[in-house]
Amino acid sequence: MTTGAKRDYYEVLGIGRTAEPDEIKKAFRRLARQYHPDVSKEPDAEAKFKEINEAYEVLSDEQKRAMYDRFGHNVPGGPGGGYGDPFANGDPFSTIFDAFFGGAAAGQRTQRGPQRGADLRYSLRLTFEEAIFGVEREIEYRRLETCPSCKGNGAEPGTDPVRCPKCNGTGEMRQRAPFINMVTVSACDNCNGTGTVIPIPCRECRGEGRIRQTRHITVKVPAGVDGNQQIRISGEGEAGPRGGSFGNLYVALDVQPHPLFLREGNDIILELKLNVAQAALGEELNVPTIDGTERLRIPAGTQTGQTFRMRGKGVPFLRQQGRGDQIVVTRVVVPQKLNDQQRRLFQELARTFDPEDQSDHDEGFFGRIKDAFRR
Repeated sequence: MTTGAKRDYYEVLGIGRTAEPDEIKKAFRRLARQYHPDVSKEPDAEAKFKEINEAYEVLSDEQKRAMYDRFGHNVPGGPGGGYGDPFANGDPFSTIFDAFFGGAAAGQRTQRGPQRGADLRYSLRLTFEEAIFGVEREIEYRRLETCPSCKGNGAEPGTDPVRCPKCNGTGEMRQRAPFINMVTVSACDNCNGTGTVIPIPCRECRGEGRIRQTRHITVKVPAGVDGNQQIRISGEGEAGPRGGSFGNLYVALDVQPHPLFLREGNDIILELKLNVAQAALGEELNVPTIDGTERLRIPAGTQTGQTFRMRGKGVPFLRQQGRGDQIVVTRVVVPQKLNDQQRRLFQELARTFDPEDQSDHDEGFFGRIKDAFRR
């Protein structure tokens, strides 16, 4: 490539003066791939590559392109006849602009580092017993991981991302607000605020820098968890773009109901059915608990809704010593069908009762439940 006067930017990119923005971008990417110094064997590849970048920097910017179409390479008042940023100086009204519009102002250049990856959520179904005693479960899910081929930078191995010609590597685009001496700053739409573009995208991830993969991990569920809780596993979310850190994985717990037990905080409630004879005479029974059967003495005269507390037979306290209790709530079951012998015995029993000897001080089933939880 010979030195001397600058070539026409449209000629450099091989496009016409009426080319649309998409056509300009396609021409730039095609030529950038062809003359990238890491790929091209031509001796003047680096000089051509710089010339291509310079042409794209001007023609991809609407304001710079309009000035170039009018004045060519000799911009009136431009630094050295070039196309520098006309709003590079600070603005005294930037603080006011931030307060009203929430954007950055001229002279306040933001630092754009690698972004953190997205968090993920996984729903894990547990049995009642697994939630009570804890469990280790292997789960499988899919996430975006750093591309092993390009190491996350999105460029084909052997090449590198280059400075964005549209924002000159700042990752920012600046526009003057109409009627007021203020400048808005937004992320560059060409490089998405990264400050770099990828002339030759990685074939493995197509320039994304990440690929979706299946992952297997073991989740340790502690004893005593409940269905309204979740477990955070740091660094098991998705990889951030351009080598950014991983997000977190949140495992939401879905505890299935038990056919016998009902959980209330760290206590377990069990409804115990008694026949009229057991309730009247009392009996020592085998009562189911989450640990197995336990003996429980039912005193004579037990009523429906009466409660008995079995200490330490409830749910373990989460990350603490000790356990809640099991509360046994009785329900006296009146038989709906009687054989002849049972009917005769009940009739004989009924004649022994005084019909006026009925207690009217029963506080009710729910009242006794409340008393049980107050103890």
